[in-house]
Formats: sequence, structure tokens, C-alpha cells
Amino acid sequence: APAQLETCERAAAIFRAMGDVNRLRLLSLLAKNELCVTELTEVLKDNLPAISQRLKLLRAERLVRTRRQGKHVFYSLADNHIAELIANGLAHGEEPEDETV
Repeated sequence: APAQLETCERAAAIFRAMGDVNRLRLLSLLAKNELCVTELTEVLKDNLPAISQRLKLLRAERLVRTRRQGKHVFYSLADNHIAELIANGLAHGEEPEDETV
């Protein structure tokens, strides 16, 4: 039997959120380490409002979680499912194109 409609809608929202190059780069960094917004802006060489907006969307889709420590908010991937999705997507992206298709 096919997956429930609600489950497919949720999964589609997750794929849409990961379907942006800049958000995916951000997620790939968080797959390696928990980071704060300042660290993310430095590594990605992007501005704070842009990074914050991406993180807001990723939080809304429950792809990342936060941990507050003093004045800093640290971001990490929500769970291993997300980490595996990102790892698999990037691994597939690294594969050479198959000319025989």
C-alpha cells in the first residue's frame, strides 16, 4: 500500500526545504558540527539576515534544532534521519553521471 497522504506531504515539505543549494550547504555543515549563527556566516561567507532566514525555515520544517548557551544559540540537525538524508543526497550528487542511461 502507498504511504499515507499526510506522510507524503510532510516528506515533500522536507525535500522542498532541503532543495535549495544554500540551505543544503548549511545543513551539510550542521551534519558535521553544532554551530552558532556567527560561525555559520563566517564559514559560508554570507550575511546574518540570509543565514537567519534559512535557519528559520529549517526550524519550521523541524530539520534543525536549537540549544541556547548564554547569548548564543547553537544549531544542529534535528535527528539522524535528516543526517542520513543529507549524506545520501550529497553522496549521490558526487557520483559521476551514467552515460548509458
